[in-house]
Amino acid sequence: MGRAFSVAEALYCPQVSGNIRTSFGFPPGTVEWSALNCSDDQTPAASTGLAPRGWRQGSDKAAAGRRSRVHAMAEAPATVIVIDDDVGLREALGSLLRSVGLQANLHGSVSEFLEAGRPDGPSCLVLDVRLPGQGGLDFQRELTNGGVHLPIIFITGHGDIPMSVQAMKGGAIEFLTKPFRDQDLLDAIQSGLERDRSLRHRDETVARLRARFNSLTQREREVMGSVVAGRLNKQIAGDIGVSEITVKVHRSSMMRKMEAATVVELVLMAEKLRASGDAPP
Repeated sequence: MGRAFSVAEALYCPQVSGNIRTSFGFPPGTVEWSALNCSDDQTPAASTGLAPRGWRQGSDKAAAGRRSRVHAMAEAPATVIVIDDDVGLREALGSLLRSVGLQANLHGSVSEFLEAGRPDGPSCLVLDVRLPGQGGLDFQRELTNGGVHLPIIFITGHGDIPMSVQAMKGGAIEFLTKPFRDQDLLDAIQSGLERDRSLRHRDETVARLRARFNSLTQREREVMGSVVAGRLNKQIAGDIGVSEITVKVHRSSMMRKMEAATVVELVLMAEKLRASGDAPP
């Protein structure tokens, strides 16, 4: 018998669910850049007349790549996952969702959903509280513990206040008691899909920044940390015991690899990395 996979593996691992996750890394454009142009107040975009040959071309290519990926993400179909053991209700919800242009993945249990895997595009989960096998609230807790952020709308015919409080504290979008109005469910689904789009965009942005940061040498990371902290080239040189020319070399390489046009942009990148647990030293 094979080993049991975790929820996170079942939802994201290509070998388990077949759900191949797209990489959104952007390789930096090839540019010719003179390190001496990267002074304390000059960055590739700011140094008018001193911008490296090929920088604008590389930036345009990177921007075009970002636009194409954002466009592709916007076109990804939104899917609503319904997990309910009531076949009649499940089919009725599927018809409702398709009538408003949403894809519907219908499952009778949590295990069925895990076997099918999570769709690639924006998604949210309409989840019954009471299910055969693993219940809805237990599954919500397992998703949270596994670091899987999937917006959930709970539906139940046997709800009570403590149950709804537990669900909402766990991050649920809504807790609806059967029978509920179609519009209430559709409004909650819209909120869930918007939340998932936002989470995906954030995760993709951080993944791109992490890939760029990981491409830096240890010295470039040290220089990045100092630049973000507001240190000047001369001060950085004294801090790490190298010449100012050497600092400019590392600084220009770091700015190119991070695809940062200005120091302000670099600071914002560092803040996002820090918030995700990755930060320059």
